[in-house]
Amino acid sequence: MTSLIDIPSLLSVASAIPASVAETAPAGAGGVAAPWIGLIPTLPILGVLLCALCAIFDIRTKLPAFLSVACLGVSFLLTLVVFLNYDSFNNGGAFVVHLFDWINLSWGSAEHPVSFAANFSFYIDRLTILWMLFVTGLATLIALYASEYMSGDVGRPYCRFFVGFNLFVFSMACLVMGDNLVLLYLGWEGVGLCSYLLIGYFFKKPEAVAAAKKAFIVNRIGDLGLALGIYLTFVHFGTLEYAQLFASDKLQGYLAAASEHRWSDIPMTVQGIALLFMVGAFGKSAQFPLYVWLPDAMEGPTPVSALIHAATMVTAGVFLIARTYPLFLSSEYALPIVAWVGTITALLGATIGMAQFDIKRIMAYSTVSQLGYMFAGLGMLTTTGAAFHVLTHAFFKALLFLCCGAVMHGFAGQLDLRKLSGVAWMKGWGIVAIGMLIGCLNLSGFAFTAGFFSKDMILAQAFVTPGYSILGWILIGTAGLTAYYTFRVFFRVFLGPQSFEPGDEHHADHSDEEHDDETDAHHIAAHGHSADHGGHFHPHAPGWAVNLVLALLAIGSIAAAGLYFVDKESHGWVGAMVHDSSAYYDASSHGAPALESAGAAVETEHASGLLFGQDPYEIMYYISGAVGLVGILLAAILHGPRGWQGLFLGGRTEAGKCRMDRVAKLFGPIPRWAENKWYVDEFYIAVFQTPLRVLSHLFHLFDKFVIDGVVDSVAKLPGALASALRPSQSGQLQGYAAGMAGGVVVLLIVVLVVLGGAS
Repeated sequence: MTSLIDIPSLLSVASAIPASVAETAPAGAGGVAAPWIGLIPTLPILGVLLCALCAIFDIRTKLPAFLSVACLGVSFLLTLVVFLNYDSFNNGGAFVVHLFDWINLSWGSAEHPVSFAANFSFYIDRLTILWMLFVTGLATLIALYASEYMSGDVGRPYCRFFVGFNLFVFSMACLVMGDNLVLLYLGWEGVGLCSYLLIGYFFKKPEAVAAAKKAFIVNRIGDLGLALGIYLTFVHFGTLEYAQLFASDKLQGYLAAASEHRWSDIPMTVQGIALLFMVGAFGKSAQFPLYVWLPDAMEGPTPVSALIHAATMVTAGVFLIARTYPLFLSSEYALPIVAWVGTITALLGATIGMAQFDIKRIMAYSTVSQLGYMFAGLGMLTTTGAAFHVLTHAFFKALLFLCCGAVMHGFAGQLDLRKLSGVAWMKGWGIVAIGMLIGCLNLSGFAFTAGFFSKDMILAQAFVTPGYSILGWILIGTAGLTAYYTFRVFFRVFLGPQSFEPGDEHHADHSDEEHDDETDAHHIAAHGHSADHGGHFHPHAPGWAVNLVLALLAIGSIAAAGLYFVDKESHGWVGAMVHDSSAYYDASSHGAPALESAGAAVETEHASGLLFGQDPYEIMYYISGAVGLVGILLAAILHGPRGWQGLFLGGRTEAGKCRMDRVAKLFGPIPRWAENKWYVDEFYIAVFQTPLRVLSHLFHLFDKFVIDGVVDSVAKLPGALASALRPSQSGQLQGYAAGMAGGVVVLLIVVLVVLGGAS
């Protein structure tokens, strides 16, 4: 197996940057011809203002939701127009749309001038369009879903939710569309702030507040890495604008040096930029060891979970690496680390997800795991596979979260799979059950689904790129675990005997308003029952908005599979979109590295890149399909109902018990460790949080008793002196007379002593 540090030497990266990018002017023709493109991020800001006005005027209807849907929907349509007419802009090449001047500084001498420019401008290429299509499209659908889901909070909380929602989408648009790293960083920090606000939406709930703070603080670690990487980029390249950076002679020279394994010719500063960007990506996209914030983000409303986990925040790290891929190709260690960390994260997330009982938390850990696949794809040189998996995952994971949210909404907050069963057979839950099945099939990589094709591109690449076969086998095993825990949820919650226990979480209980009769009425309408009155609990089936969104996402998840067969010469529609961007890697057939210029030794090694003597891209269909099917069958045996028209499955006859309960005992304490998330949080608390807390208390005591003690002592000295002199100023004549007499006596004694000494 090739050493990890040798892998980038196999790359022919001199042609990695398409000419359309390298030749892009800072303000291409599109900057003049299409200023309306600036409306794409502007419309979510309009939604923020409109929802704020609704809060000011105390609107107690769903108007904020429909205003948000309208603004986001128009933003999506404009993105679609840009996609359909892309070839008419700047001859089909990347271009910049300048909105207004923002930061433009210059200093230095006339002989050595230095300038710093970061304007509010947008860099438009096919990678930008790809990301914005699913960001705006899914945000529109999730907003429509939230119009019903959050209806129990109509009023100011409702407006507050959609203000944060729209601001989130605006921040993501700045991150994706910005033509410079400063604007990307603005959006980067914006999604971090909005995640804090939305995860902590139920701010009277301690768990939600703690989760919001955890997400914000953990992300600050990654944000520091990104900030330092941006500083180094400007210091070394003298620019933060993509067009100038990608076309710079320095970067092209480093890419050429990397292709020839001349790492000593690439300064450590340049190689360090990619490593720092990598840290930022790990934080925002929840990679090991910075993944711990994402599962706790489930404390926010379900639409927030879908927005964060599917279309926006967690894909930011993937986008960062894809956008700055030339810098990663110029680093000896960055891409191998990305591949290994992604693989470890995928496996870790899957093992924890297998042992959880909260269905939203299971989906959260599946997001962590699937993000690991995307990072592994980036590290193994298939940017197309990573981007394709981002797109398919956005659809089916949004579908899964919103299906789980519908169950939670209808069963009064119940998410424990041990307390729900047979939901698919209940009246009004058919669309939710079908949507959940389609989402589970995609997440499991079931044959011919969109998730099957996108995941296969990454798995096959592991056996094509020399040195990564071990990661390929780990990811294949992880795919089997994914299929198991995904259908564990489906079999337990949606199939089997009809049984349920209502949860005790009521959104209206966490509102920041006092509940009047109107608010209670909205709460009952939203949840299908009254939290304040007795009687039997009746699950509330979802309404038209939720069902419509689930149906559209289910159709989108199915249709996404067809993108794999569009433009096969470019490895699918997503490959064609990635081709004309900075994320493009010039590869040979099936996305394998272009090794022709790397020498005969490399060609010999490439010849061994076979899987069971076959082309990995051909045989992986069968391997991953079989592994996924085994995982599904295992879930059916261990968690399935007693029988299906004579077909033997798991034999489960009640919600809380299944065959896996007996099997788990055979593994001793391991299932308990996995259920407790391998005690990673406890480890972090013991190693980082507790010592820092103790240290902070020690500093507090030092500050209080030493620093403040000295200051207070100096401050108290005049008071003490005054207190000592105060008795001498009593205001009594006899006291003054006695003092004068005493003074005379003292003077006489002094005089006598002095005269006696002189004689």
